[in-house]
Amino acid sequence: MKLYKTLCIIGIALMCCPFYSFAQKKKQPFVWQESSTDTCLYFGLQREMPVFLNQARESLSYPMAWQNQPKKAKYKKWREAARQVVFDCMGTLPPAPQQFDSKIIDSEDRGNYIAYKIEFNISAWERIPAYLLKPKGEGPFPAVVMLHDHGAKFSIGKEKMVKPFRVSEACMQEAEKWSVQCYDGSYAGDFYASKGYVVLAIDAIFWGERGRKEGVDYDGQQALAANLQQLGMSLCGVITADDIRSAEFLQSLDYVDKDRLFCLGFSMGAHRAWMLNACSDVVKGGVAICWITNTDQQMSSENHRNTGGSVYTMSLPFIRNYLDFPHVASIACPKPMYFINGSSDKLFPVKGVQESYDSMREVWESQGHGKDFRAEIWDSPHFFSRKMQEATLEFLNQY
Repeated sequence: MKLYKTLCIIGIALMCCPFYSFAQKKKQPFVWQESSTDTCLYFGLQREMPVFLNQARESLSYPMAWQNQPKKAKYKKWREAARQVVFDCMGTLPPAPQQFDSKIIDSEDRGNYIAYKIEFNISAWERIPAYLLKPKGEGPFPAVVMLHDHGAKFSIGKEKMVKPFRVSEACMQEAEKWSVQCYDGSYAGDFYASKGYVVLAIDAIFWGERGRKEGVDYDGQQALAANLQQLGMSLCGVITADDIRSAEFLQSLDYVDKDRLFCLGFSMGAHRAWMLNACSDVVKGGVAICWITNTDQQMSSENHRNTGGSVYTMSLPFIRNYLDFPHVASIACPKPMYFINGSSDKLFPVKGVQESYDSMREVWESQGHGKDFRAEIWDSPHFFSRKMQEATLEFLNQY
């Protein structure tokens, strides 16, 4: 009997071996087949990437990039044409409001500046809340549009940049936790306001008080992007249009110095910052922390941003047929721009960052404005530290 049980156990173990081996194989790291000649007949994609990834990536030529224009091309004409291409790829945009019709909802004295909770018309279709920080005095003051990050943290938006007040305890706790996790325990908007800047911070659509009525849902952003495309629009385009209107609202305030109106953003906010500078001359320069790369590096099989979801907030339909990320950012030239990325930022490997820096620097230098382009790689992860905040303030104070 004992012999029979022993044989049964051995038999079961032998039968399980293939399954154990298979399970172990599944744990092996994924390696993309880099050969552009490989043809697979049995599936069409791996990890949400088409089997023709390499061929498609290699076919991108970016004909509208400044570097690909004839030697006699005029920069201003190229800039105008390239900007129009960006707008064309956005699709239909919400129409601008006839009036901003701003209204103060609440306020809080913060020493040498006052924090206001306001409402204003961001478009002819939508009225939104925002935080406005105003230094005490008559002005005119320099100003900055503060552009919040993505972070897959949708319950707060503007509260990531400006310390909220008279909100729920849950909202305050989330904002405080986020300020430590991403901003070194600081609110960048309040830091700038304490140094004499007017600050405006809004929620991007899908964040904070412009979030999903039914509650936070990560996959909801992908559904929103699809539904906007059904309407001839794009999520990235709507976000950019809102940022443009924010800058125009800030410009309309009589205590703002129109010649010293900038923007600043971290992570997705950095993408918003260079997009805003590329698309509007109301802003006179900006700071972009931890968001720049090129398509060659972004479109790898290991990049989690290529699994859908958040990618729609930072990608325009069909723009890659004309311009890469650094080419779009270069439309901001000759404005002063400051880029910072981290050497240990897992979202943006240094190779793609450095190649983007080189591409953009070439444009600024070609127009005699190399001194107004600053791009650095700090010994840092995906993070906007207090030292970075001080460095960005020092940069903008020059202009």
